[in-house]
Amino acid sequence: MTTKIVIIGAAGRMGKRIIELSLEDKDVEVVGLVERSGHSLIGKKLFSSLPELCDNLDKVIKNADVVIDFSSIDNFEQNIKITESNGKALVIGTTGFNVAQVEIIKLASKNIPIILSPNMSLGVNTLFKTLDFILNILKDKDYDIEIIEAHHNKKKDAPSGTAKKLMEIIKSYRPSTKFVFGREGLVGERTKDEVGIFAIRAGDIVGEHTVIFSSLGEKLELKHTATSRDTFAKGAIVAAKWLKDKVSGMYTMYDVLGI
Repeated sequence: MTTKIVIIGAAGRMGKRIIELSLEDKDVEVVGLVERSGHSLIGKKLFSSLPELCDNLDKVIKNADVVIDFSSIDNFEQNIKITESNGKALVIGTTGFNVAQVEIIKLASKNIPIILSPNMSLGVNTLFKTLDFILNILKDKDYDIEIIEAHHNKKKDAPSGTAKKLMEIIKSYRPSTKFVFGREGLVGERTKDEVGIFAIRAGDIVGEHTVIFSSLGEKLELKHTATSRDTFAKGAIVAAKWLKDKVSGMYTMYDVLGI
């Protein structure tokens, strides 16, 4: 059965790729495209076969099964209220939420099904699961851990949402971990509980995340490299199709992948 979707942030790089890939998927129908108020393309057609771009989710949500949000965090509270009041499922790919905003999302999930993921890539979520597996093996061993993440020069938040998820997984196994965001000057020897986070912003890098485990005599690296935004767009579409008709609750890409 066709999954009808509305895309918020439709004129952005991710939004456009979700649209294009949705048009190739016979199981998906795009019924609404939304952007922020004041956007130069409001009222215009991004694709001839689709509705005009609008600035109000309320105008297009009625016929949707799932809302996919890849916009900025600026209007997220308004959009999540509209989605919740209409009883629609919600896939959130936006990153940079603070603790209070995550709590708003959790409260909304009591009434609608929501997937909140810092990265919709199937490969990255496999990376998360693999990190979990390795940490379980090495949790009591003497290994230093470092994280390096790289993205394009237009990315606004650092560290990335994906890096924050990697940090969260590490912290769950090593509660005493102290994260250090880059190093400069005479910082002294690395402490046992220290994990360094390094953010690179350059050119058009889509996304790279590396977790390094190092001990005396060896180094183990887990690395995921995205070469196209299609990996995130495809993951969001897979998530939307999976989330349709699910009961209210907070879901992750682990649920989607069955891992």
